[in-house]
Amino acid sequence: ADVIIFPGVGSYESAMTVLQTTGYDNALRAYLAADRPYLGICLGMQTLFESSTEYKDDQSSELPGLGVIPGHVIKFDETKRSVPHIGWNGTIAHQSSPAMKYIKDHNGDEVYFVHSYYAPITDANSKWVLTRTTYEGQEYISSVQKGNVCATQFHPEKSGKTGLNFLKGFLESVEDGTLSNTTPIAVNPTDHTELVKRVVVALDVRSNDNGDLVVTKGDQYDVREKDDDAVAGRGGVRNLGKPVSLAARYYDEGADEIAFLNITSFRQGVIEDMPMLQVLEEASKSIFVPLTVGGGIRSYADPESGKVYSALEVASRYFRAGADKISIGSDAVYAAEDYYASGGKKTGETSLETISHRYGVQAVVVSIDPKRVYVASPECVDKKHTVVSLDESQAGPNGERYCWYQCTVKGGREAKDICAVSVAKASEALGAGEIMLNCIDMDGQCNGFDHALMTAVSTAVTIPVIASSGAGKESHFSDVFKATKVQAALAAGMFHRKEVEIGSVKKHMEASGIRARIV
Repeated sequence: ADVIIFPGVGSYESAMTVLQTTGYDNALRAYLAADRPYLGICLGMQTLFESSTEYKDDQSSELPGLGVIPGHVIKFDETKRSVPHIGWNGTIAHQSSPAMKYIKDHNGDEVYFVHSYYAPITDANSKWVLTRTTYEGQEYISSVQKGNVCATQFHPEKSGKTGLNFLKGFLESVEDGTLSNTTPIAVNPTDHTELVKRVVVALDVRSNDNGDLVVTKGDQYDVREKDDDAVAGRGGVRNLGKPVSLAARYYDEGADEIAFLNITSFRQGVIEDMPMLQVLEEASKSIFVPLTVGGGIRSYADPESGKVYSALEVASRYFRAGADKISIGSDAVYAAEDYYASGGKKTGETSLETISHRYGVQAVVVSIDPKRVYVASPECVDKKHTVVSLDESQAGPNGERYCWYQCTVKGGREAKDICAVSVAKASEALGAGEIMLNCIDMDGQCNGFDHALMTAVSTAVTIPVIASSGAGKESHFSDVFKATKVQAALAAGMFHRKEVEIGSVKKHMEASGIRARIV
């Protein structure tokens, strides 16, 4: 090969196991020792180090890596910051490199990171450091280069135009033989980078009554137009556009992530859902920000053949189609119920556990769909539920100033006796790397996010939380970022209807002192 690109999907353990069982580990070491062109991405960078503590649940054990770069990959301290580190952050150059020639001053605009483990900078590996990044006080290596061996902790293929410019510089310098022409840069140790808050766009996708795949938007999860002439007052499915073209528009407008939510997938399996897979495949050809897909991530039996597909097989099909993260809904609620019923024991067989073990926790999002249950006082509620207080504007129909958030499954159609905080905590324990937190009461109301819910969940877990449901204007994003610990906020309808532009949301955030990625 003229060049090897080692992409970064999966866990350290699964990657090293595959390399060792196939015998590629020694072949790769020999290739790297010969100083031949190499680009590692995320996991492809971490495996270059001596070892990693990303080994099952035992953080005291280390799994050997390729041993090319001195140092050990360790986990971020979740007592000091949300883990994984997910989102857009900056880089500070330690070397000039032809790979960075299309990036201004060799210090990039924000690039996309998604990882729980990092490589610290040490005296032994300092000459390898191409760039460093700061995550809430922790400095770490965000890219390396020595000679023709180059690797990044960030994902250039998901970092928009900045990432594409990095890939262009790398490939051109491989072709013209200049990749190894690096020079050290004077470094100011007081310089730091900052993780920005993310603006996520969701596309609720389903078939309309004519069988066409469309983007729709619900009003408290009802996606049909109000039509007094239709049977039971229910009109056709609300059609807000085609999934791929809408997603492309949002990429151009600066969306930090795009989520495709297959909202009727609980009625059918994913393996045979070719239109949705084709949407992902087409979108990933021209959209270079992270794509999340949700809906139907569970084990199921094909009704015709009887073949049983595992949740891992379903998720793998989505990943192969272009998804970067998968979102699990109902199955996470069932797993949480079983987790508490067993006294907090893990089976290793739930969808959360099997998928996160293979692909890493950063690839697993849990989407929670709760609704308020108003109560007169906390004493009226089973102690297993987390009760929150409400301000006067959020009081219940009878003036109740308290509520708990009851989780639902099957697209909000069935309520379960478990609260949103409990599901979030169990999901984190079972392998989720992020929570997408919806609220049925706020959905489609355009009155802002449910701050009480966001605070309750984001303070109960150490993984990042995405606020969802209720956005109707620019200030709603700034408000939820100021009032709660969420790292991202999601909207759908207001963007689909062009009532609010993504750029105006980000300008409002910046004017409010909240860092945003401006494109």
